[in-house]
Amino acid sequence: MLPMEKSIFSRKRWIESKMPACGFHKEGKVYVLKKTFFNGDFLAILSVDATGQLTGRVIDTMTQDDYDALYQKNAHGTYVNMVRAAYPQLLEYIAASCCRDVLFASPQANRLTEAILTDFQVSPDFPWKGDPPYQSYGAFRHTSNRKWFALIMNVKRTVLDKDSDPDLIDILNLKIHPEEADSLHAVPGIYPAYHMNHRLWISIVLDDTLPDEKIMNLIRTSYQLTR
Repeated sequence: MLPMEKSIFSRKRWIESKMPACGFHKEGKVYVLKKTFFNGDFLAILSVDATGQLTGRVIDTMTQDDYDALYQKNAHGTYVNMVRAAYPQLLEYIAASCCRDVLFASPQANRLTEAILTDFQVSPDFPWKGDPPYQSYGAFRHTSNRKWFALIMNVKRTVLDKDSDPDLIDILNLKIHPEEADSLHAVPGIYPAYHMNHRLWISIVLDDTLPDEKIMNLIRTSYQLTR
């Protein structure tokens, strides 16, 4: 997704039964919405695939061309800024009408959140809620001492693997036994911890490289080590 769409829909999940009332119609396996905005000067074309991923195009209705200035950082001026304000308003309206909120961007992060609640009766808090881009970081804490035993962050993949693409991913930081660091770092999907001591903490990429139950075993170890 383009950054503007992703920033609004990354923590939303579509409610399929509500999509037709928003104007979406199905073309094969894809839901498509075409809606004018900014006094009819522009046409938004939104497509939602079978996995729930949204892509967007904005067409200048006069020229019938893509309005590329919307996404160009070096494009400035009153008019383009007004369009940049109007398009997210449309997206926010659609998100409020057709989606439900989830805590994290990745399905695995949300599944693990439910598992942590079941095992430890702990839900995440968001200590940097008003501080972009950290507002989505969720900490899972002991109820007794308020120390956190798990932290989910949404970061660029390149902070863990400099040769990877710069897409945003959810990662999970956990405490480990220091003697296990080398063997864990060799496991696909596990890295030396982002912003933490590499001998005591790991970061796990939450993209289903590792199964939930294996990650839950590591969460249980972190829970015990931080009591």
